[in-house]
Amino acid sequence: MAEIKQFIFFDFEMLCSDKGMAFEHMEAIRLGAVKYDLETESISYFDRFIRPENREPLSDFCKSLTQIEDSNLVDASDFKVVFDDFLVWVGGVKKSRYFSWSPSDLSRLKIDAEKHGLPFRTIDKIKKRYIDFQAIFNKRVAKGNISVEDALTLYGMEFIGEKHNPMYDAYNTLRIYLSFLNEPVQSDLIMLKRFIFEEEAPLEAEQINKRLNDQIKYDAELLTGQIRDVQRMRNAKKLLKPVKRIVEKYENVLMNRSGLFSEENVLQASILVTFYHELQFSYNEHFSYSSKIILFDEYMFQPLKQLAMKKSLKASE
Repeated sequence: MAEIKQFIFFDFEMLCSDKGMAFEHMEAIRLGAVKYDLETESISYFDRFIRPENREPLSDFCKSLTQIEDSNLVDASDFKVVFDDFLVWVGGVKKSRYFSWSPSDLSRLKIDAEKHGLPFRTIDKIKKRYIDFQAIFNKRVAKGNISVEDALTLYGMEFIGEKHNPMYDAYNTLRIYLSFLNEPVQSDLIMLKRFIFEEEAPLEAEQINKRLNDQIKYDAELLTGQIRDVQRMRNAKKLLKPVKRIVEKYENVLMNRSGLFSEENVLQASILVTFYHELQFSYNEHFSYSSKIILFDEYMFQPLKQLAMKKSLKASE
């Protein structure tokens, strides 16, 4: 794969109806994008209306949601022409990485490209270089699907430009991405609040790690108590999801993008994450044999029990 030299953030506005509309019929009616040059950090812009095949007047709902009027589409080019112009503006599919805030934009691109007979190989190249940034942001920072506006707020920023204009949506998504990329400490502080502490994290690294250490040990004790007496498969199945919810919040600690977390906390987070994966593996293995009883290997619980024991010893001091 060619060296990536630029980021392309793109967004579609689509046909819509408050009475419901199948996604395949929600043709693109506007394409907005920004191009970020990795070497110069310069930004260029793309914004074009698209004339859909469906020539019915836009509903009041769609006009209100997209801020697009029928008059904007009368003299607009069709999808094929606009997308060809977009590719010229991109200036090199292979040297670009593509982002959007939701995979629906890539799905829209694939559906409309096929409808208008665009080369499959071109769309496939974009697909291979595409990243659903919303999914990454939700997993690494926000915990749950949030809007572009709410993601900006987490970094103390406000939306710049005209709302519902896909070019500005793309531009503000780029701003979030650059904050995520260049401010790993701030990103991890936001993550701690939303995933683990449920309130503002302390600013000092020592305080953060002390509080995190206590929380990890608390959760280790909680898990030990939940799993200890489980013997039947149906009970184990019920526990998989809540155990996953407890454990997956520590995946970001284990990743330690910011370098903020101590080696001890990273190690202890890895114990919880490893425990979940072994629990899941053990359940799947028993399930494959149609077992009604689940027997856990004792080695699975030893690291977890030791973590819980440290908390109990500390509390007794």
